[in-house]
Amino acid sequence: MFRLVLLSVTQAILMCSAQSLFKVAAVRMGTFSWTWAFFRDGILTNWALLASGICALCGMLEWIYMLRHFPFSIVYPLSSLSFLFGMVIAVVFFHETVVWTQWVGVLLILAGCGLIVK
Repeated sequence: MFRLVLLSVTQAILMCSAQSLFKVAAVRMGTFSWTWAFFRDGILTNWALLASGICALCGMLEWIYMLRHFPFSIVYPLSSLSFLFGMVIAVVFFHETVVWTQWVGVLLILAGCGLIVK
């Protein structure tokens, strides 16, 4: 079961990293327009968009591995670990304010994950 938890944490970190990098990429893109300059400068040379895709691909491959080797009824709920990492990234990197009720919600999700792997 330790292996499943380790894989779940890694997969959640990868997917949360992908979404966070996608947010950075979206901010760097600027205002959308159907011009070559937008696609060249906003998309094709956007390192955060590339990094987001790489993280998402690795997370998806790990997800496929987990689905093949572990019960879906355990694997799928463990994907909610990404909520914890998302909250931490929101606070640390995006300097967002997270209220105490959101932290309580994340703790309840983690408690649920603990009960699932028990």
